[in-house]
Amino acid sequence: MGKQEDEISKSFKEKEWSEIRSNDSWIIFRIMSEFVDGFDRLSKIGPCVSIFGSARTAKEHPHYKMADDLAFKICQKGYGIITGGGPGIMEAANKGAQRAGGKSVGLNIDLPFEQSDNPYIDRERSLRFNYFFVRKLMFVKYAQGFVVLPGGFGTMDELFESLTLIQTEKIGKFPIVLIGKDYWTGLLDWIKGTLLEKSNNINKEDLDLFFLTDSVDEAVKFIDDFYSKYLLKPNF
Repeated sequence: MGKQEDEISKSFKEKEWSEIRSNDSWIIFRIMSEFVDGFDRLSKIGPCVSIFGSARTAKEHPHYKMADDLAFKICQKGYGIITGGGPGIMEAANKGAQRAGGKSVGLNIDLPFEQSDNPYIDRERSLRFNYFFVRKLMFVKYAQGFVVLPGGFGTMDELFESLTLIQTEKIGKFPIVLIGKDYWTGLLDWIKGTLLEKSNNINKEDLDLFFLTDSVDEAVKFIDDFYSKYLLKPNF
């Protein structure tokens, strides 16, 4: 490449990076607007439990009914339900909340493929986000507990983010329940055998940050028992 071509290439790259910096500055305002709207609307709903799981779970699947029953019983204890607002486990949880007459919140996200709100979210409690990190903060800040059913990468992301925040004491401990022993046991065995025993990358006490069960009633009791000892309050 000749000198002139080098200069053209350099000029183009500098211009391109300048435009990126300019766009980044304006994006800040869009991010701020999502935070402000989320804080304003979610701060009014009161204590909630976030329920996570696969968007691909069919209505006939046992996990769908389990999520419905779980949300119904959690709402009977006075909590609302927060989900990602989409289909599958999220839809089932919102359905159970609405069936119980509880608060049914959906935090949806704009994705390359269409994910529309499920029909069981309270109209005034349906929020849509552009940024995953803003949405994830809302899940954690306004949840009094997490219940995690079988799911994919997004479900794992939410689970490990919450464990990390509690482990590093960025937030206070709150109940995290994993439902489905067959699904989670392999992962938990790896965490114990590899992360703890082989590599010493976590502490033994970190295994106490979550509760594993196959029972909806045990999951509800675990959360309710936790708040018989601790105050209900937003995280962060």
